[in-house]
Amino acid sequence: MVAQGFTVDLNKALVFQVGHLGEAYQEWVHQPIVSKEGPRFFESDFWEFLTRTVWWAIPVIWLPVVCYSISVSIWMGHTVPEVALMVVFGIFVWTLMEYTLHRFLFHIKTKSYWANTAHYLLHGCHHKHPMDGLRLVFPPAATAILCVPFWNLIKLMSTPSTAPALFGGGLLGYVMYDVTHYYLHHAQPTSEVPKNLKKYHLNHHFRIQTKGFGITSSFWDKVFGTLPKSKSAKSK
Repeated sequence: MVAQGFTVDLNKALVFQVGHLGEAYQEWVHQPIVSKEGPRFFESDFWEFLTRTVWWAIPVIWLPVVCYSISVSIWMGHTVPEVALMVVFGIFVWTLMEYTLHRFLFHIKTKSYWANTAHYLLHGCHHKHPMDGLRLVFPPAATAILCVPFWNLIKLMSTPSTAPALFGGGLLGYVMYDVTHYYLHHAQPTSEVPKNLKKYHLNHHFRIQTKGFGITSSFWDKVFGTLPKSKSAKSK
């Protein structure tokens, strides 16, 4: 774990260490440690607590918000089929956001101290410790903060009666994404579709980390040309 004269001590809180790696951070963070026991992030027990989230907290906390948001559009006069279309569109928009954020923000190249530190908190920790079960889903406090600009953007681009259902659809897409992400890392699927999706995602972690940015599907990777080639195709 030595880079540019700096050694990361995995037995100490990591967040304020990784920035010192400088340009070597990108190489270090993409050398995964496969262990279900996650590292300590902060010396402070309070901040450490905020970084750990059980997967089931996501649907428990956010599905009631989804249901309420969808109900508001119905109360404002839209029919159930109309609202269903809005929700589906919201989910579709989320899948594009999921891909875009993962590709262009979560995998941004960093080398300065604070940029490395921020990247590690945002996504780098997941690539370094991909099986850490308490840091596979987004902390609810952070999600609540990000919901504010997301809601304001939807209000700006839609009508008062359609905005709640669109927001609910987008939020439902997020819940599906986070739960699916946990499933892909910790479940052992037996049917073909989830097995292929798990293989596709773990390929992103352990073989080609510059491709395969979708989580719930590979649709946008196919659209934007970032779908990794299979081993058989690569060998031809």
